Amino acid sequence: MKPRKANDLRDLTDDELIVLLHESQETLAKQNFEHALKQLQDTSYLNILGKDIARIKTILNERQRAK
Repeated sequence: MKPRKANDLRDLTDDELIVLLHESQETLAKQNFEHALKQLQDTSYLNILGKDIARIKTILNERQRAK
């Protein structure tokens, strides 16, 4: 999976970003669990998910401060 671009995320609404954030966090938790059980094949996906979550949180924070 490729990392999401910040410009693409900025096109989404706040509600869509929040839903995407929760989905990404759930996926990251599941992937971490699989990694702990040594069942995860692609460990680079953990870094991609973490950075995507950080991007989403940054955009939400920017929008909140702008209000």
